[in-house]
Amino acid sequence: MARIARHKVVTAIAAFAIVAAVVAPVAASAATANTTINATVNTSITVASTGAVSLSLTPGASPVESSASDTVTVNTNDTNGYTLTLADTDTNTGLVSGANTIAATAGTWATPATMATNSWGYAVAGSPFSASYAAESNATGSAYVWAGMPASSAPQTIKTTATTASNDTTTVWYGVKVDSTQPSGVATPYSDQVVYTATAN
Repeated sequence: MARIARHKVVTAIAAFAIVAAVVAPVAASAATANTTINATVNTSITVASTGAVSLSLTPGASPVESSASDTVTVNTNDTNGYTLTLADTDTNTGLVSGANTIAATAGTWATPATMATNSWGYAVAGSPFSASYAAESNATGSAYVWAGMPASSAPQTIKTTATTASNDTTTVWYGVKVDSTQPSGVATPYSDQVVYTATAN
């Protein structure tokens, strides 16, 4: 009897061991991989202007000066800002009406000067130009100072910024001064075209 009892005990243990092997959890293996997402935001810049500046002059016994402004608007996402330049679109910097010309005034960006008679120019308020400007119509005693328009080959920097710009504006003034010796330009107004260039820094 003792021998039989031992046999039953061994069998019971074996059966338990088999059951334990079946229900025990199997250890899972795992692998991971990382992905880096890169988004390159390229520089964007736009520039726009009012589009036209119209001036009317009626000379009399004395030379007269008329002036008006143009607004230049720049947008850029460049964190270093932008540089704005101004130049004529070609090498002829005069206002032309047929065979007649109103020359660019002699002043420069570095040394602007009051307008010479029968000439035209531009200005941006603040040093080295006059502190402020207002529109003129046939003024006979203007003290505003002006610069002559640079040719297309030598654009003048008129503004530099150092951060992003959202509808950042620059007011550029244009003036003309003539006397009664300047041939009229009614049917064909005196005109020239300038270009603003905004470049991301």
